[in-house]
Amino acid sequence: MNKKIRIIGVPVDLGQAQRGVDLGPGALRYAGIAARLSGLGYQVEDAGNVQVPVRDTLEAERHQHYLPSILKVCEAVYRAGRAAVEEGRIPVFLGGDHSLAIGSVGGVTHHLPAGLIWVDAHGDFNTPQTTPSGNIHGMCVAALLGEGFPELTRVGREGAKLGVLDVVMIGVRELDPQERLRLRASGIAVFTMRDVDERGMACVAREALGKLSHLKRLHVSLDLDSLDPLEVPGVGTTAPGGLTYREAQLLMEIIADTGQVTSLDLVEINPILDLRNRTAEVAVELAATLLGKSII
Repeated sequence: MNKKIRIIGVPVDLGQAQRGVDLGPGALRYAGIAARLSGLGYQVEDAGNVQVPVRDTLEAERHQHYLPSILKVCEAVYRAGRAAVEEGRIPVFLGGDHSLAIGSVGGVTHHLPAGLIWVDAHGDFNTPQTTPSGNIHGMCVAALLGEGFPELTRVGREGAKLGVLDVVMIGVRELDPQERLRLRASGIAVFTMRDVDERGMACVAREALGKLSHLKRLHVSLDLDSLDPLEVPGVGTTAPGGLTYREAQLLMEIIADTGQVTSLDLVEINPILDLRNRTAEVAVELAATLLGKSII
């Protein structure tokens, strides 16, 4: 098993309207993510943050929903992810909003394919034609599948970075009307909160992994808003009725059992809305479980 981790901070808050998620990487560091992962036997290197322009200096891009700057950030994230994999490290991306996944997932799949486990209250499957808000963090899965803004589909390399059979979504509970129609027709395996409620997380997690059994590597993209806001108040876009802490831990445990996790996103942590850095602390514990912490 690869025992080298590279932490890559991505303090991007350009993909959504709510301010504050740019402070997420600092909150995760303050919560002790490096020490927590080192305690599991990993050699942990913190590569610092990729450069992200301050949103208040980008007034000219506001009508474009900051697309030009998001592209630059995602290109940098792509290069960082690709380099980490080439150098034999597990990249752990600290967000920032979920738009960073356009770069992180692209970069870690540059040489070899990987299954994407998208743990999120939202589908992030909008295109410019379907989005009610125009926010780019709601378009990242579509972009990774080669749909939406052509510029986003070309980040790092031309075209789709994944196929629909390479993606599973878990914890979904809030979709825009046209996004819902697109997801139904897409072929992506979507496990909603109703699935979790009716069948239990163990069943959902194992079925989701079965959908990705044709792949040997897994990238987990964990949006903390997949958990219920009562568990994690400091997130970018809250949606009630989410995963409990224990359900999220069980999901991480079952994924960890595969031994196939090769990269991770932790995104949408907003310390401004948080209580004593609780959300970042939860994220650190979930990351530790995914990367090998066990109860016994």
